[in-house]
Amino acid sequence: MKLGLGTWGALAALSAAVMAAPAQAQEYPYRDITTVVVWGAGGGTDSINRMIMAEMEKELPVNITVTNTTGGVAGSNGMTYVLNQPADGYTLAGISESNVTAAVQGGWDKKFDVWHPFIVGGSPDLISVTADSEYESLEALIEAAKNEPGSITAAASGAGSIHHLNLLALENGTGAKFKFVPYGGSGPAQEAAVAGEVDVIVTSLAEQQGLIKGGQLKPLAMLVPEKGDLDGTEIPSAFDSYSDLSKYLPLKQAIGFAVLADAPDDAKKVLEEAFAKAMQSEKVKEWAASNYYDLSGLAGAEASAQFAKLESNFAWTLKELDSAAVDPAELGIPKP
Repeated sequence: MKLGLGTWGALAALSAAVMAAPAQAQEYPYRDITTVVVWGAGGGTDSINRMIMAEMEKELPVNITVTNTTGGVAGSNGMTYVLNQPADGYTLAGISESNVTAAVQGGWDKKFDVWHPFIVGGSPDLISVTADSEYESLEALIEAAKNEPGSITAAASGAGSIHHLNLLALENGTGAKFKFVPYGGSGPAQEAAVAGEVDVIVTSLAEQQGLIKGGQLKPLAMLVPEKGDLDGTEIPSAFDSYSDLSKYLPLKQAIGFAVLADAPDDAKKVLEEAFAKAMQSEKVKEWAASNYYDLSGLAGAEASAQFAKLESNFAWTLKELDSAAVDPAELGIPKP
């Protein structure tokens, strides 16, 4: 029996509909996910994202690729890139607490509520010098930086990062003045310190610990009220010698990732479930302990509330330190 053109057309339409139905019914995720870390390779945000994505990948039917897009102000280049991708849950941003200052520093005009965040954890900051530095104590370093303002160079990741804020707070709490040299992340900043391009480095204990153990950096003080313990070696707290630091410090890390807030609810739910399972894995717990990280595990609304507090605290701290390009009030960021 011959079929007419009309019959062939109907069959073709039916076939197309049958083929399209499974695609339309596919549940998230049905293709690979990309996480764009907005800080440099080798830093804390990069390391944590590569670790947690590897664990989350075990809970998902797809692969997760981690890449780096750095630059801009407070990670604004990477965040802008992700913001310009479809809000479908397939492009995540590897972020940290330092990104909350992008708006107040003029990097972009968005508040942090454009994200639906996940917090893995964080590590306290410390100040260290190059291995061959003449400075054996924080007091000696501060005295030199006060006597010759700007003569001592200091790296602290990018402008507006938590490490930069810690450096600014240290200056204001001690009266010292360093020459700040920004880098595209903690990794490049630490490499610069090891190479002798800068005299001082402010990053986290988790990020510096390998270099300290290897004798490439010399720790002077923790920038939190508590002393540090690195395999039995005590690192004094800067608060012991400079009580005025309590006006500005401590500032806490919150490292993790985010999906766009406009992403579908089912995508957020799937990511939250995979994240929760990954955070309970022994590998994550062992990794955090061996790398000097405190785990958080906050996601969604709880993580958003935490980042809102950080945004308020950091933005107004920058304004108080006279380092804000944009008044946080103009951005609708409330005072802490």
